[in-house]
Amino acid sequence: MTMRASLAKALLSTLFAALMTVPAPGSASAGAITIVALGASNTYGKGVARSQSYPAQLEAMLRAKGFDVRVINAGVNGDTTGGMLNRLDRAVAPGTRVVILQPGNNDRRKGVAEQVEGNLAAINSRLAARGIKVIVAANSLNRGLPHQMDGQHLTAEGYRLLAMALLPEVENSIRP
Repeated sequence: MTMRASLAKALLSTLFAALMTVPAPGSASAGAITIVALGASNTYGKGVARSQSYPAQLEAMLRAKGFDVRVINAGVNGDTTGGMLNRLDRAVAPGTRVVILQPGNNDRRKGVAEQVEGNLAAINSRLAARGIKVIVAANSLNRGLPHQMDGQHLTAEGYRLLAMALLPEVENSIRP
């Protein structure tokens, strides 16, 4: 092998090793701040692509501002606050810094509205005990935003506007 070929091989090997250590676009590093979006269908992003849900759009907005974050979408279509409470420990991994809690309207629709206050208090208490900041995305944030034909779920633009509305509070919660 010539000296030139050896040098080229060494350069390619070094370049390949360097590329393997760079996170893929849109992926978080191992030290990324974890944020969990916990809720029902409007957290899940019912009716739009996963990349158009508000958690995905919020992550993109935070990354564009230079934050190393991972926003986990723990939205489940049709979920109630009781369901969120029951899956809380599975949905919110150790090391999570912030939970965005979006209760939704399913408790009322499923006839268990009287349980909302107690369930939300229990969720907040358990997360506070773990040192996790809770941001409540009240249903009132959805008013006036573009909705799908069903009148319940937001459009991709509606989810973008919701992410923008949450952005300042989330930023303040993750700043050192």
